[in-house]
Amino acid sequence: MEDGVVDLLGPAGAELAAKLEADDDVPSRRDRFLFPDGVTYLAGNSLGLQVREARAAVDEVLDSWAASGVDGHLQGAHPWVPYHETMRETVAELVGARPGEAVVMNSLTVNLHLMLMSFYCPTSQRPRIVIEADVFPSDRYAVMGAVRSHGLDPGEAVVVLRPRSGEHQLRSEDVIAYLEREGGSVATVVLSAVDFRTGALFDIPAITAAAHGAGAVMGWDLAHAAGNVPLRLHDWQVDFAVWCHYKYVNSGPGAVGGCFVHERHGTDPAVLRPGGWWGHDAGSRFEMPLGFSAAPGAEGWQVSNPPILAMAPVRVSLAMFAEIGMDALRARSIRLTGFLERGLDAVAARQPIELITPRDPLRRGAQLSVMVDDAAAVTEALFETHRVRVDDRPPNVIRLAPTPLYNTYEDCWRAAAALDAVLA
Repeated sequence: MEDGVVDLLGPAGAELAAKLEADDDVPSRRDRFLFPDGVTYLAGNSLGLQVREARAAVDEVLDSWAASGVDGHLQGAHPWVPYHETMRETVAELVGARPGEAVVMNSLTVNLHLMLMSFYCPTSQRPRIVIEADVFPSDRYAVMGAVRSHGLDPGEAVVVLRPRSGEHQLRSEDVIAYLEREGGSVATVVLSAVDFRTGALFDIPAITAAAHGAGAVMGWDLAHAAGNVPLRLHDWQVDFAVWCHYKYVNSGPGAVGGCFVHERHGTDPAVLRPGGWWGHDAGSRFEMPLGFSAAPGAEGWQVSNPPILAMAPVRVSLAMFAEIGMDALRARSIRLTGFLERGLDAVAARQPIELITPRDPLRRGAQLSVMVDDAAAVTEALFETHRVRVDDRPPNVIRLAPTPLYNTYEDCWRAAAALDAVLA
């Protein structure tokens, strides 16, 4: 075993981490976040840390409510009626949309139900909806519910694509091959852009093109992609997408989610909207007409006025992403994750673990996942004995996510060294 590999887990590794941090072109913004006391935090893929400005943003809403009551809807620095509009450009920039194609609203699964109402339109020739085997359960439940709402049997209409034997993630080329072979029977495809277990990143533009080539509608769950990898939803011709803001976008537990609808659908009156007064055209919304007239773009899918207190942290978080830029954050993320990968390889040379995230930096996000016996016990030991916070997914996967906004190379070194010590 090479000395340099072993040294990555010792003082030499700590020195290298400090040098890499000092030399990085994109500095950490950890001073703009609040950390649990004494914790090395690599769980931003589950819940991002609190942005320092979030408290002031929430207090502003509370103060306006206290001082103005109902008049806060139209008064103050950020009136509540147009509050979601203050994020129109920043949320669009986050996912590569045009202003009007993206909106902050609801939660991810609620938004997925709304999207499936509009974009899963099965026929006798095209009854199928395609998902991946390791999709987050909430997505599977929503898809099954949509199928049942059309009087179909999920066992027949839901197609579940699985990884090849002995592999941990479904390949993009295998999705494309299925669509080329069986796409004539597919109405809608719904996939997770980044696999929540392994951190693997699908080839979003290629799969979207294949779905359209087969005559199907393409939707993406961006829960682990938004704020993690650069997205170009408009340019890639994605039909719809949904995501949350509480992971890499750092907007708080259960934060209000996001929704994308491509402008070709957002301006098409033939596309079914679920209907709700906040989705009504803003020009006549408060006239409360008898008939529903949808607002143009993604905002036409809103059903209720937004929860302003919950929207405040999203507003300041999105502004930070717009300030720094996803391309710069992605470049730093690749470097951070590459350094953590080296540390995990050093652990794997001495301990029984296996990295199951793709090695190609372009085929993964910020998360690296390793298989280890009794992952829950290892996760607990990392925190109790080393104050390193990661998370696990049963039965044997540990997830480590160096988030480029606030994690450092030193964090990656501490996590790898701690994992080695725990397993030893």
